Amino acid sequence: MILDGIGDEEKWLAEGIAGIQHHAFYMHRALDANNLRDALKYSALMLSELRTSRLSPHKYYDLYMRAFDELRKLEMFFKDESRHGVSIVDLYELVQHAGNILPRLYLLCTVGSVYIKSKEAPAKDVLKDLVEMCRAIQHPMRGLFLRSYLSQVSRDKLPDIGSEYEGDADTVMDAVDFVLQNFTEMNKLWVRMLYQGPGRVREKHEKERSELRDLVGKNLHVLSQIEGVELELYKDTVLPRVLEQVINCKDELAQYYLMDCIIQVFPDEYHLQTLETLLAAFPQLQPTVDIKTVLSQLMERLSNYAASSTDVLPEFLQVEAFSKLSSAIGRVIESQIDMPIVGSISLYVSLLTFTLRVHPDRLDYVDQVLGACVKKLSGTTKLEDNRAIKQVVALLSAPLEKYDDIVTALTLSNYPRVMDHLDNGTNKVMAVVIIQSIMKNNSCISTADKVEVLFELIKGLIKDLDCTSADELDEEDFGEEQNSVARLIHMLYNDDPEEMLKILCTVKKHIMSGGPKRLPFTVPPLILSALKLVRRLQGQDGEVVGEEMPATPKKIFQILNQTIEALSSVPSPELALRLYLECAEAANDCDLEPVAYEFFTQAFVLYEEEVADSKAQVTAIHLIIGTLQRMNVFGVENRDTLTHKATGYSAKLLKKPDQCRAVYACSHLFWVDDQDGVKDGERVLLCLKRALRIANAAQQMASVTRGSSGPVTLFVEILNKYLYFFEKGNPQITSAAIQGLVELIKTEMQSDSTNVSPAPDAFFSSTLRYIQFQKQKGGVMGEKYAPIKV
Repeated sequence: MILDGIGDEEKWLAEGIAGIQHHAFYMHRALDANNLRDALKYSALMLSELRTSRLSPHKYYDLYMRAFDELRKLEMFFKDESRHGVSIVDLYELVQHAGNILPRLYLLCTVGSVYIKSKEAPAKDVLKDLVEMCRAIQHPMRGLFLRSYLSQVSRDKLPDIGSEYEGDADTVMDAVDFVLQNFTEMNKLWVRMLYQGPGRVREKHEKERSELRDLVGKNLHVLSQIEGVELELYKDTVLPRVLEQVINCKDELAQYYLMDCIIQVFPDEYHLQTLETLLAAFPQLQPTVDIKTVLSQLMERLSNYAASSTDVLPEFLQVEAFSKLSSAIGRVIESQIDMPIVGSISLYVSLLTFTLRVHPDRLDYVDQVLGACVKKLSGTTKLEDNRAIKQVVALLSAPLEKYDDIVTALTLSNYPRVMDHLDNGTNKVMAVVIIQSIMKNNSCISTADKVEVLFELIKGLIKDLDCTSADELDEEDFGEEQNSVARLIHMLYNDDPEEMLKILCTVKKHIMSGGPKRLPFTVPPLILSALKLVRRLQGQDGEVVGEEMPATPKKIFQILNQTIEALSSVPSPELALRLYLECAEAANDCDLEPVAYEFFTQAFVLYEEEVADSKAQVTAIHLIIGTLQRMNVFGVENRDTLTHKATGYSAKLLKKPDQCRAVYACSHLFWVDDQDGVKDGERVLLCLKRALRIANAAQQMASVTRGSSGPVTLFVEILNKYLYFFEKGNPQITSAAIQGLVELIKTEMQSDSTNVSPAPDAFFSSTLRYIQFQKQKGGVMGEKYAPIKV
């Protein structure tokens, strides 16, 4: 049925266009012959095609434009009196003899345009006559297009100030009256379209009306272009009369569209000075009108106006724009009981955006908007509407985007109260937004009180809310969230050590309640921040008198020890071991031998009792060896104890190659270049010989399963260690020992001819080339290498 209707409409449109073209042909012949009588006859017949009621607005517009183009040619003919020999006054009377009212009025408007241009009568009299006579067409669609034509032909002929058609002192008022009267009549016709035909086609009519809205709105655009419409006239006459028509029409589509038109076409300065009048109209609109969108657009226009120049800001204060907008929004929300919560919040978002752009220095205004939102949300526990949640996030994000310093947002008392209305998931999203804002602006949170407020705001990331276990969360999302908290901890800083220690204790208090899944993310940044503070305090090992919490390295190390203990019980022993070693190195820098020894002891205990995985053990023992090698605080006894333990654990690793590498790494514990007294060549040699024995044992085990390049590679690695200590001047490492090792490796590689892996060969060849290079280098090093034959 719908397809049939579309097909019929196309047919009717084609017939109408054919009729216009047919009569236009004869009209052109009459115009060429200067035959006025036939020109009027055929133009009237042509315009009769516009009397149809069977076309939709879209199709009727096509038909209208065909006729409009022809009327332009007819108007040119009417202008040239020498062609038709009739005065314009007589012509104005003559066209009124047309048989049908619609063609008669189109012709009358066309001649009226020429009549005004001739200036044989005041423009205001002709316009008044035309706008009154157009009342004769009461069919909504035909009337709208007729009045649109009148508006089109008259817009450049209004008796405006400075216009060639300017009249007496009230000339602007005449122009305004004409446009307003045409607008009023067009709006009435437009609204009546909805009530044509049976109720079941109401939706179709609504769509058709929407297509015609620009015809009505053009009148307001014409009004805004009249030069004589200054602020006082707009304030006293134009706006009240337009608003009266908008309110009285009681039509949802018309009210929404026309309010939007008013905001878009008239200057921002006028809106600001007539804010009270404009805002008073909003509560009088139909409850179904989308007021929030129109109000939001008004606030956006005013915000842009304020941003355009600082000179206009006093005007906003003078008219009390914020308080008027705030009151209007309150009245609208009260009057529209059925407005969904998302609508109310979106209004507050727009008001907050306006406030931040116009009054960025008035934090009390910002907090007032947030407070109004809290009041609106007070009836609900947690928001469930996704759209409303997005609006609340936008509301909370706006101050963060405006103020570079997050501390400013932390002073808003209603900020956390708004966040409390978010569900747990969104609360976490908002917490991430807050942290991202701090990162983006490189903000530094510098007091324990502010840190306390901040961590209360982001509590959704720091601990489980409402019994939601961290185990139920997506691993990737959870990791990103916790990494953002870790980055935040590094942004907390104060130059005063006591205050910095309070900040760290505040952070510790919050993150310790995070549960076993969060601690591995949040404890390391806390430890590293504390170690930064320790290095600032190097040398202060005494107690500070009168301080409630003295910021000394010893005190901080005590706190760190407790914190890492919590991490090792999670369990996350590998991470805890790394942190113990970090603390030991910091204690070394502070020259605190007992503290450093205690951290190493804790690391070894963890290694013995908690680190069970063989790969993790290898990594851990190398970390212990590397850290211990850099320590210079220990006395002989403590150092011997720790190196003995490290060497012992190295030899107990599961796999022989791992044992070998760990043992030869221990050789560095007995020979440290930049440290006096730790150059024990004999023990270096013992470690290397032990590594050789382990490598030999590994080679014998591998002989059962040929193809393993492990043992030979181990020999080459040990050879490189021999060369290192040989160059460093260890008297126990002789050229003969190196020569013997080279020969051993060559023998092993010849016997292992089935091995197809090129890596050991390449490694050994590179080592031999290095020896050759040192021999050719000359000097002291060349002499040392001379006895070695490769």
